[in-house]
Amino acid sequence: MDLGVLLPSLIPSLQSVYVLVSYFVYLAVAGELLPGKVIRGVVLSDGSQLRYRCNGLFALTLLVAILGISAKLGIVSPLVVADRGLELLSATFIFCVLVTLVLYISGRSSSDKTSSLKPHVSGNLVHDWWFGIQLNPQFLSIDLKFFFVRAGMMGWLLINLSILAKSVQDDSLSQSMILYQIFCALYILDYFVHEEYMTSTWDIIAERLGFMLVFGDLLWIPFTFSIQACNCVFDNEPVHRNFILLSSWHGWWLLHNKVQLTVPAIVANCFVFLIGYMVFRGANKQKHIFKKNPKTPIWGKPPVVVGGKLLASGYWGIARHCNYLGDLMLALSFSLPCGISSPVPYFYPIYLLILLIWRERRDEVRCAEKYKEIWAEYLRLVPYRILPYVY
Repeated sequence: MDLGVLLPSLIPSLQSVYVLVSYFVYLAVAGELLPGKVIRGVVLSDGSQLRYRCNGLFALTLLVAILGISAKLGIVSPLVVADRGLELLSATFIFCVLVTLVLYISGRSSSDKTSSLKPHVSGNLVHDWWFGIQLNPQFLSIDLKFFFVRAGMMGWLLINLSILAKSVQDDSLSQSMILYQIFCALYILDYFVHEEYMTSTWDIIAERLGFMLVFGDLLWIPFTFSIQACNCVFDNEPVHRNFILLSSWHGWWLLHNKVQLTVPAIVANCFVFLIGYMVFRGANKQKHIFKKNPKTPIWGKPPVVVGGKLLASGYWGIARHCNYLGDLMLALSFSLPCGISSPVPYFYPIYLLILLIWRERRDEVRCAEKYKEIWAEYLRLVPYRILPYVY
C-alpha cells in the first residue's frame, strides 16, 4: 500500500467538489419543482405541522435517466464515483462539518419559539453540535433533515450503480454482485415509493439536526452501506485494491476473493430478504397508518391500543421494535452474497445490530418517562423488544 500516493487523494479535487455541489443543487431544485404528494407531518408540541413534498421517486428516476443519457453521450463518466470515491467521501465529510457548524451557530442565535426552530441549548458545545439545537431547521424553505435523508439514500444507489458499471467494464460481474445490486435497488426504490412513511419516524419527529444525523445521512449511509459492492469489484486492480484498503477508516473495504453462490444459497438469501422486507415494510406501514388514523384495522381486526396512544396489534403486538428485526434481516441479506470467508462484508449488519440495540434502549427510557403507567401496561402486553422469545 503506497500511502505516499494514496493519502493525497484524501484532498478533494475540484471535480469531486463540482460533482457533490451539482448533486445537492439538483436535489434542491427537483425537490421544489417536481410534482409529488404533499404530506402533513405529525402534530408537533405547539400544534404545528410541517409539509413534505414526497417526490423522491420522481427525482431519483429523472436523475438516473439524466446520468444514463449523459454517460451514453460521453458527457459524464459512469465511473466518476467509483474512480473518485475517496475524494467524494472526504468532500462529503468536510461538508458535514461545515454545515453542522452553521447549524450550531444559527441555532444558538435563534430566538424562534416554534417547536421546529426553538433552540435547545445544553451549554456543552460538543453535545449541542453533535445532537443539534433545532428540530427542523430550513434553508430557502427546504427542510434540511428531510433533504439530507433523501440525499443519502439516493447517493447509496448512485455509488452502487457506479461500482456496477466498473465491474461490467472490467468484465468481472458476478452472481454475488448481481444479487447485492438487486436487493439494494429494491430496498432503495421501496423507500422512495413509501417516502411519506419517513415523515412519522423518530428521526424526523424527535431528533434534532446535528452532526450525528447529518453525518449519518450524507456519509455513513451511502459510503458504508456499499461495502458489500466493493467486495465484488476491483479484484485484479492493485490501485483500487489499495484505495479501498486505505479508506477502511471510512468504511470501504475490498476482499480479494470471488464468491460462487450455490442455488440453495441464492434461494436462502432471497428468503431472508423477502421475510425481512415483509416485516420491515409491514411494521412501518402499520405505525404510519396508526398515527394517521388510530381506528384503522390491523390485520383485519380492530387495533389493540394501550392508553389510547400505544399500538399493540400486528407487528407491534409481536415485539416493541419489530421494524428493527426486519431492518436487520435486510442488512444481513445485503451481506450474504459475499459469502462467509470474511467478517468484513458483515460490517453493516453488525454495526446496525449494535446501533439498533443502543437506540431501542434509549427510546424505551424516553417512552417510560413520557407514558409512565401506560408504558408499564404496554410492556406487560408486549414483553419482547426486537426478536420474540429471544430479546
